[in-house]
Amino acid sequence: MKPRKALETIVPYTPGKLKEGAVKLASNENPLGPSPKALERLKSVLPGLSLYPDAAFVRLRQAVAGRLGVAPENLIFGNGSDELLCLAAGTYIEEGDDAVTSQSTFSEYTFATVLFGGHMTYAPLKDGRFDLPALAALTGPRTRIVFLCNPNNPTGTVFSGDELSRFLEKVSRDVLVVLDEAYYEYVGWDEFPRSVELLGAHPNVLILRTFSKIYGLAGLRVGYGIAREEVIRNLSRAKTPFNVNLAAQEAALAALEDDEFVERSVAMNAEGKRYLYREFDRLGLRYYPTEANFVCVHLNRDGTEVFERIMDMGVTIRPLRSFGMADWIRVTVGTPEQNRLFISCLQRVLKG
Repeated sequence: MKPRKALETIVPYTPGKLKEGAVKLASNENPLGPSPKALERLKSVLPGLSLYPDAAFVRLRQAVAGRLGVAPENLIFGNGSDELLCLAAGTYIEEGDDAVTSQSTFSEYTFATVLFGGHMTYAPLKDGRFDLPALAALTGPRTRIVFLCNPNNPTGTVFSGDELSRFLEKVSRDVLVVLDEAYYEYVGWDEFPRSVELLGAHPNVLILRTFSKIYGLAGLRVGYGIAREEVIRNLSRAKTPFNVNLAAQEAALAALEDDEFVERSVAMNAEGKRYLYREFDRLGLRYYPTEANFVCVHLNRDGTEVFERIMDMGVTIRPLRSFGMADWIRVTVGTPEQNRLFISCLQRVLKG
């Protein structure tokens, strides 16, 4: 049997590394763990796991719609937002079509595009940020999707609402603009796009958000997309039934009501960022100020070597060679104790 030719060029995703017993600051997970309300709900639903989940997501759809101020028909749910990236590519990309994104961003944009026979074109980051004018200039007659990551993974940088509005005016409405806002709840910048409000004027926008980060449900895989009803209908035709399991749906429903946990997570993240900034300044390291729950740090030396030495000391972080940033690392903002341990390990490595 011969696999499809497109698979020959796909580079498998490189996940954050696990090491038994190590503190994991490699994958931008919530260091407080899952939402307590989600954990309580999970205990109560376990006896019902012999049943199929709600394929229509009725309760979760209504709850998220109520939070966002949109109609339930403006939502689609996925097995993490990764699945929604594949649904977008599978819905809109034909063999030989193009997509556009930045260099040094989430690799699954390229994976989804190439999986369906498309070709990805890249614009360089500008000061660690998505260069929206450059991305708009790269779109052409075969462009079907533009993938924007805001805040960007791995740099944590953002673009403003005004910048996004100007970009959308330049891009053809025949191009789907996927706006990945996985870290949306951590953002504190006043000029961050109010992306949901753009849907009325821009029918070609798909916003992606997730329960993996702020709600601490990465292991359950629940993401959702927000778009005009016609986009949701098209994406739904490519979706498998029962794609988000029963436990995940129930945990997401409960987590959505856990405002205290979200506030605590945001506050601890802000405190952790301030501490890490101070320590990086003290160590003379350049970094990107972040609106997410991680910091991207320039080391002026091989990031993989630093990663391996820190891992031997009991902490895992993310080297960024796979993002095209060989002398950078990305570290998740952890608890105060985890942050201090990481800095202690990093300092020892840099002195050695």
